[in-house]
Amino acid sequence: MSRWSVRVDPSWSVQAWRGAARLALQHRVAPDQLDWLQDGDGSLLDAPALGSLPAPAGEDAAISVPGAFVELATTCLCHRDPHRHALLYRMLWRIVHGERGLLTNPADPDVLRSMALAQAVRRDSHKMKAFVRFREVPGEADAFIAWFEPDHHIVDRVAPFFARRFAGMRWAILTPARSVQWDGQALAFGPGARQEDAPRDDAREELWRTYYANIFNPARLNTRMMQQEMPAKYWKHLPEASLLPTLVRDAGDRVQEMHDREAQAPQRRIPERHIPLRAPATANGDSLDGLRTAAAGCRRCPLWEPATQTVFGEGPRDAQVMLVGEQPGDAEDLSGHPFVGPAGQLLNRALQELGIDRSTLYLTNAVKHFRYERRGKRRIHSKPQVTDINACLPWLMAEIEQVRPKVIVCLGASAARAVFGSGFTLSRDRGQWHTLEDGTRGFATVHPSWVLRQPAGPAQEEAYQVLLRDLATLADNSSTAVSTGCTR
Repeated sequence: MSRWSVRVDPSWSVQAWRGAARLALQHRVAPDQLDWLQDGDGSLLDAPALGSLPAPAGEDAAISVPGAFVELATTCLCHRDPHRHALLYRMLWRIVHGERGLLTNPADPDVLRSMALAQAVRRDSHKMKAFVRFREVPGEADAFIAWFEPDHHIVDRVAPFFARRFAGMRWAILTPARSVQWDGQALAFGPGARQEDAPRDDAREELWRTYYANIFNPARLNTRMMQQEMPAKYWKHLPEASLLPTLVRDAGDRVQEMHDREAQAPQRRIPERHIPLRAPATANGDSLDGLRTAAAGCRRCPLWEPATQTVFGEGPRDAQVMLVGEQPGDAEDLSGHPFVGPAGQLLNRALQELGIDRSTLYLTNAVKHFRYERRGKRRIHSKPQVTDINACLPWLMAEIEQVRPKVIVCLGASAARAVFGSGFTLSRDRGQWHTLEDGTRGFATVHPSWVLRQPAGPAQEEAYQVLLRDLATLADNSSTAVSTGCTR
């Protein structure tokens, strides 16, 4: 019986493991004939490398397995258990050789073990999301570094979460085995680091400790649950942890003070007295910075209340072209910058393919706050209402007046309605040039988010080509397009 050895590099990569497992299955290498090597390990009895075997002639490389197994394997491979590769290959062998319903048997030892590994990885991923604390890099603007010590190989798994959550800032997360960096556009992974490579403290942490102390509710203190959800091993990385002994010690006295305090009538959530705002319609002569500051306090529609912040337009003050979208998305709402989420990344791709420099454009939205619906922990985009568009219209008009672009490109029906009026129909007028009353030229096309909502594959690619062809008229000769074309 021949023995073979194989090493998965990197050890948590499902693509690398699948390639090795597929080759072993094609050569009918049984689980007990295969040594899965870890870093620094040698093979048993100098078994030759599996990779030296040729791909079997005439055999289909595709091996059909349940999607649930692929998902389970992807998670288990992030565990540090040195036997995980062999465990997963043994399960794969059984599934391919007649036990296709293996995962439906919760009493099977292999299934039990793999489920335990996956649960540990998911728990570790949750802790990383909860307990990573970024610290500002001294001397660098909008740059942050965090140090974390995960139990398993989860950096690649969790990094996309932080890219979505903190899309508008530059950051890096350092761990002993691996590091990841986000430059505002893409993730870059590298080797492990030392804790000394991360900043030791941050002036903002004192503000965070003050905030934490004020929101700490002694009446709901449950030390057993707190230690279960926030194990002590993470405390050394949490600035608020230094407060916990005192907060826990004084919890009883604070609860008694709350009990003895006289009852007070509930206050309105929205104070009666507001800081007076200038009407956007009278913003003639204001700078873009002034408009942005005023818009941050806008209360003209109810969207401001659940949103994180106002997302105002950005770009050169003398931009020749203004792109107007519908409204901010989740990433934009969190970062405060327009077009930084998935739709913004697709827009970047289209602009790059057409040779258009995004930094020369002014990008904004018809609606300045994120309208969404809650689905569990997720915030799902919800189309803005006409009242929302009308409430934000003065801000958009003030932006147009300040920038005075030669061309306005509307992305989506809501933006087109705001710029061209309620009689505009995207399905009928898309891609056609129109002239506004002040002589500004413009046209409307689909929103990048509409492209992303199409089914993956040919349908989505065709939708992307629609966006690309419309924007190509801007790339061909935007200055000519301003002076020629059909007038509405």
